[in-house]
Amino acid sequence: MTIPEALTIPGLLAVRRREDADLRALVGDDDAVTYRELDDASRALAARLVAAGVGKGSRVGLVMPNGVGWAVHALAVTRLGAVLVPLSTLLRPPELVAQLRAAAVTELVVVPAFRGRDYRAELDAEVPGLTERLRAGGRQPAVPSLRAVWTPDELPAAAAPAELVDALERVVRPADDLVVLFTSGSSGGPKGVLHTHGNALRAVASSLDARRVGPGERLYIPMPFFWTGGFGAGLLSVLVAGATLLTEAEPEPGRTLRFLERERVTLFRGWPDQAARLAAHPDFPTVDLSSLRPGSLGAILPAAARPAAGARANLFGMTESFGPYCGSRLDTDLPAGKHGSCGQPFAGVEVRVVDPATGEPLPPGAEGEIRLRGPHLMRGICGRHRANVFDRDGFYPTADAGVLDAEGYLWYRGRLDDMFKVSGATVYPLEVETALRGLAGVREAFVTDVADEAGDRHVAALVVVTPGATDGSEAMAGPDGLAEQARSRLSSFKVPTRWLVVTDPAAVPRLASGKADVGALRRLLREQGVVRSRKVRPA
Repeated sequence: MTIPEALTIPGLLAVRRREDADLRALVGDDDAVTYRELDDASRALAARLVAAGVGKGSRVGLVMPNGVGWAVHALAVTRLGAVLVPLSTLLRPPELVAQLRAAAVTELVVVPAFRGRDYRAELDAEVPGLTERLRAGGRQPAVPSLRAVWTPDELPAAAAPAELVDALERVVRPADDLVVLFTSGSSGGPKGVLHTHGNALRAVASSLDARRVGPGERLYIPMPFFWTGGFGAGLLSVLVAGATLLTEAEPEPGRTLRFLERERVTLFRGWPDQAARLAAHPDFPTVDLSSLRPGSLGAILPAAARPAAGARANLFGMTESFGPYCGSRLDTDLPAGKHGSCGQPFAGVEVRVVDPATGEPLPPGAEGEIRLRGPHLMRGICGRHRANVFDRDGFYPTADAGVLDAEGYLWYRGRLDDMFKVSGATVYPLEVETALRGLAGVREAFVTDVADEAGDRHVAALVVVTPGATDGSEAMAGPDGLAEQARSRLSSFKVPTRWLVVTDPAAVPRLASGKADVGALRRLLREQGVVRSRKVRPA
């Protein structure tokens, strides 16, 4: 996919209006919008935002569920040159306040209620007197940059003149900040990642071909828009490609299946466990998803169309790279000898593998830390000096371990900070998870270490299996059967000795970021896991 001719949001909206005015841009739970309607609605809202004091450089927080409303607000903010700060609807009040401070949010738009929560009331409880002080034109030291909090219906109705909105749009440049996206590791604190219009839209365009997102595609991604996966791989991807995004505020497997059937979905992307939930639903065998194309996640494709384990690239990316930076076409098997890899880096990203201790580049085939450089990467991180984010050569140290071979294929080994040792031998949880996901009946696997009473560390796994086991044998999907299968794929010291086997993917503890909560996972395995020896014998 070529780089889009417009590298700013106002420029991109103008292209879509010119080329695809009557094409549906988004289809939500109960509404839909064409590109012409999306442009009109976001422009009208932008005029109201300007009249309310929002301008270039303002940082506008947004707490809303997925839907047309989220997209209209986000595009209204960014077409003006203001900076969007998507905030998770899962954040608890102290977390929300911390992110408002970290991103120096100046205006905040919050949905009145969602999933039984009143976010503004929660903010007032966390920061007493906040709303009253802001309404009186004051500031609150706990969130000193914040000037206003509105629900979507409370935004002042007055609109700025059209010529002023036009003028603001004309001075938006690719180098201007577009968004602050918050991310966290599986156990670390949040950080606000800054992306510009140009770097974000280039990053999106570079991955479209591998992800098979082209003009007219009907793409479903069950990820919230406040994550990179929903905003970049979802909303901005369809804007760049001229496609349609199918989205839901609260995905629920049965309802989602009917939604996808009705809307003739052509591409389903997301996390493997999201597709696994749909495939495990009782309605799945009766739903017509024949419109799906081969680039979709395998679990919901017909059995004959599912790729073999490891045959397709594991698209690899992060918030700092605005989504995938490495991959290969998802409808085509990798070359022989490259199965299990993440494919090759996309144009615009340079990948280097270095010695984690010295930062010195390593030769092809050597394992080390993955570092990234290029025009598609983030501009920086809120509150951090560039010298503390990038190395002396301008590369970003990812803290991911990997191997880059002579042909440029990347293998991801896991997080350097997740690695642990068992009897002196190194274990990467990802390597064990990958092996377990290839076992009969396994849909998902999550691995960490658990210490015994003596302080020794052991490999522990939470495994999500297909209800009813597989291959006609319940024993295959139990701890003993799984351990025995794992012995054929893993060195003995990597085979888990503590197991928790479940059929419900919702049993996996997660952070507000959607990633597995390693601390909670470790506690769950310690309290409920079944201990098994590595020396398992077949039944």
